[in-house]
Amino acid sequence: MSINVVERIDDLIRVKHILVSVSDKNGLDRLIPEMLSINSEIKIFSTGGTYTRIKEILGSNAASCLTQVSDYTGQPETQGGLVKTLDFKIYLGILTETYNEYHQNDLKRTNAVPIDMVIVNLYPFKETIAKQDITVEQARGNIDIGGPCMIRASAKNFLRVAPVVDPSDYETIISEMKSNNGQLSLELRFDLAQKAFEHTAAYDRTIADYLGAGTLEDVKRCYN
Repeated sequence: MSINVVERIDDLIRVKHILVSVSDKNGLDRLIPEMLSINSEIKIFSTGGTYTRIKEILGSNAASCLTQVSDYTGQPETQGGLVKTLDFKIYLGILTETYNEYHQNDLKRTNAVPIDMVIVNLYPFKETIAKQDITVEQARGNIDIGGPCMIRASAKNFLRVAPVVDPSDYETIISEMKSNNGQLSLELRFDLAQKAFEHTAAYDRTIADYLGAGTLEDVKRCYN
């Protein structure tokens, strides 16, 4: 298997397509309108409760810029939100490289778009297991799969994509987009990538510690 070697990138990337799927929706009411005021042509892809919240924020303006991920991919969400974003078009959009002709051809072939920003934070696993009398099944159900995948993919491709996991970074993003005519710098994308991998590492560590402290009997009690 050959690995792509990137030889050319852009420092400033104009944010045109954004993927948003968050448990913590604080700050979206400022971030989303501000980004659209900077670039009215931004397109937003979202899922579930996040889609509903952004639609509320944008009101009548939502129709021109907001799309459900299921409408974009052509695949409806599975029952209980089990699978929402684990789709070829999504990851192609996140991982493609600007100056790779094969990647660009794949985008055209699938009618996909390059995603420039991924705003994701995860199911509250730590908060869930902190509650009294939580079962292994309840904890297991709060293990986020799609979220960490999107975070890792966007953080890996910080050369072109801004991975955003912390609402406290929204103001920095707005400020830089205002200063750079809707663009984000490589420096900021790199900083966000570092934070993103710290975020997923801490999340996985919490899950591993929880399961490691449990027993098989704890598991069996949930299903007997």
